[in-house]
Amino acid sequence: MTPGLARDASQAATGIQGLDDILAGGLARDRVFLLEGSPGAGKTTAALSFLRSGAALGERTLYITLSETEAELRDTALTHGWDLAGIEIFELVPPENLLDDQQQQSLLYSSDLELGETTRLIFEAVERAKPARIVIDSLSEIRLLAQGSLRYRRQVLALKHYFARSGATVLLLDDMTSDILDKTVHSVAHGVILLEQLAPEYGAERRRVRVVKYRGRKFRGGYHDFTIKTGGLEVYPRLVSSEHRTTFERIQLPSGVEGLDNLLGGGVERGSSCLILGPAGTGKSLMSLNFALEAIRRGEKAALFIFDEEVGLLVDRCRALGLDLQPLMDAGRLTIQQTDAAELSPGEFTANVRNCVETEGILTVVIDSLNGYQAAMPEEHFLLLHMHELLQFLNRKGVNTFLTVAQHGLVGDMKAPVDVTYLADTVLLLRYFEAVGEVRRAVSVIKKRAGRHEKTIREYHIGEDGLSVGPPLTDFHGVLRGVPNFVGPGAGLLGERSA
Repeated sequence: MTPGLARDASQAATGIQGLDDILAGGLARDRVFLLEGSPGAGKTTAALSFLRSGAALGERTLYITLSETEAELRDTALTHGWDLAGIEIFELVPPENLLDDQQQQSLLYSSDLELGETTRLIFEAVERAKPARIVIDSLSEIRLLAQGSLRYRRQVLALKHYFARSGATVLLLDDMTSDILDKTVHSVAHGVILLEQLAPEYGAERRRVRVVKYRGRKFRGGYHDFTIKTGGLEVYPRLVSSEHRTTFERIQLPSGVEGLDNLLGGGVERGSSCLILGPAGTGKSLMSLNFALEAIRRGEKAALFIFDEEVGLLVDRCRALGLDLQPLMDAGRLTIQQTDAAELSPGEFTANVRNCVETEGILTVVIDSLNGYQAAMPEEHFLLLHMHELLQFLNRKGVNTFLTVAQHGLVGDMKAPVDVTYLADTVLLLRYFEAVGEVRRAVSVIKKRAGRHEKTIREYHIGEDGLSVGPPLTDFHGVLRGVPNFVGPGAGLLGERSA
């Protein structure tokens, strides 16, 4: 729930925290709402959460099912560890005489009898239970019995007027299997919530929710990712960075590597983002990790979200460089989360980062790499929008963010799969170059919004003692092209002596 949003007695909470956040508190009491979505989108699970939330408050609840049996509903609840205590389930089945061909009336269509009988049975169940919360599953069965848009609209209006007098908050489910263009209930319902299930070409299905309509209520619009896990729905409200403003002192934070700090003019500013750009193998992960370890030395906490490397391999590789991460992880000072881009939605990833910052007080976040993050996105412009909001949120929380992007190619003209240089406050460019028969590495700062920085290019070395950065390469031209020209009196390289 949004910070500062107190629980309102006039709201019926859905029992799904993220959905209540989107709805600005929950569902208005004594109103009729529509929850629609294709089969498998999560409507039944959401409806059971809504009723369980009411039962936990001591309210009477009623689940009227026309499409599933009571046994099926209870089996669904068991998969989430629910026992449905306090929820009355009314399984509505046609009367036996309506299923017997010899007993059916010849002057009336059987659907006319079934529709009237269905409505009567619903009213009787409500009168008997006198519930405060009602779920009707599903409207598709009533639509089929109505056999026409006019009769269906009249039937829905009759249900709405009846429930208005009963003093219950009603959730109507619609699986959208009959006529998806029929918006009858949209105009009648007080609010409409849409659940969608998408199937990407590769990876797990993606689910999202949108509030289509909510009368007299300012809700959080747009699409929001959600997942179905053991325990119900987890909804990840779309991040709006402008809602999160804090005050903090903007100071320079060093990396712990003297040459790199000199290149950066002392370090990076508190509450800023830094993009580390370069081809594969240049040490982008190690450079970003140095900033995280320096933050831990200051007494802060740091988090690494890695897309491209297995956690155990990262720990072993760093240990070979003299950096032992395991004790820091065991002490809770360093959090490393491995992310599977094929299984994780962007909204869930953003929620994970936000939870680390707001719950665990983490002030340094490393995302390694955006290439893997992009694989989780359907299109590149969505990635930019997500990253913009996430970086703005982290900046306003006083968090330092370090992003890595692997460029295509090794030397010469290289391109990045996604251009986020304009989003970052600081951009570090890493390059390979050839000199004196060896492949070497160079680093430069091509952008820094806050404060001064060197315009030089420095060589750096990765060895058993970690990362070291040398003096500016003043005797070479063309280092960033990969094949420099020697123009000075001395080599000026790490490990080289001037003539």
